[in-house]
Amino acid sequence: MRTLLIVLVAMAPFSATAQQPAPSHYVLLATPKTVTWGRYDPSTPPVLRIKSGDTVEVHTLLTSSPSRLEGAGVPPDQVEQSLRDVFREVTDRGPGGHILNGPIYIEGAEPGDVLEVRILSIDLAIPYAYNGFRPGSGFLPDDFPHARMKIIPLDKARMVAHFAPGIDIPLHPFFGSMGVAPPEAVGRINSAPPWIHAGNLDNKELVAGTTLYIPVHAKGALFEIGDGHAGQGNGEVDITAMETSLVGNVQLIVRKDMHLNWPRAETPTHYITMGLNEDLTQAAKLALREMIDFLVSEKHLSRDDAYMLASVAADLDITELVDGNKGVHAMIPKAIFSK
Repeated sequence: MRTLLIVLVAMAPFSATAQQPAPSHYVLLATPKTVTWGRYDPSTPPVLRIKSGDTVEVHTLLTSSPSRLEGAGVPPDQVEQSLRDVFREVTDRGPGGHILNGPIYIEGAEPGDVLEVRILSIDLAIPYAYNGFRPGSGFLPDDFPHARMKIIPLDKARMVAHFAPGIDIPLHPFFGSMGVAPPEAVGRINSAPPWIHAGNLDNKELVAGTTLYIPVHAKGALFEIGDGHAGQGNGEVDITAMETSLVGNVQLIVRKDMHLNWPRAETPTHYITMGLNEDLTQAAKLALREMIDFLVSEKHLSRDDAYMLASVAADLDITELVDGNKGVHAMIPKAIFSK
């Protein structure tokens, strides 16, 4: 069994109802005993058990070896000791490359439910990010048949990344990977391709203040999180974003009243549906069909009207192009609805 040091602190009541207990708050550090390397797997033992409505402060690590970071110019004293520990001690790796924190078992979550992931806050953990590509990867592998890594300083005070002289990029931190275990019959899967379990969505809209809804496929959901990004362009075309370590606070809620086939999301301004498929056209069709289903079920439109509203008011964006399954997300503004 894996052990875990957790910190329990007092929280305000989750509900004004007297019978509703106050949620607990946990801190989940990134250590060799709390991370899962490169997979979502229903057989992975949970490192933390919580109740629906509890909140967790998650500490996540970027996915690069300390030696590679130092070789690219990061001073040794700026390489996190937790990253060194994980690379030295974690031997059960793959088939993917992401260092994910978890899994977290949420009591009461059963297959057919939905896990609501409220992203309460996200903070930078280190003052730099990296971007890199390697031979055979990215969207243009034939154009760039070599490897390169670039260290990008992060200015937390101004919330910009200093990409190059005269080029500052606004920071929009988000977790590239948030997901649950796949169905038991599927077993261990690579952390790279996003799918029905969500996982490596690489959706830059999922910043603090947004909510992700994930279909549950295994008892306890077994939520994992990681792949911190300081920012990203849609498509993530060279296979990495501004990869960095993040600290986030999430609230995990089991929804018995929702039933989804694919992940969905909500921002303060938009509803989001998602399509994930190895074929970009099929991913776009899936995102659109999911948007039509949302408009029919939640906004009570006819399918014809939903199709037409999607055409005049929804935007289809390429989420990512480089992780096996392509991602397309459809966004429709909340402001067009009066209720």
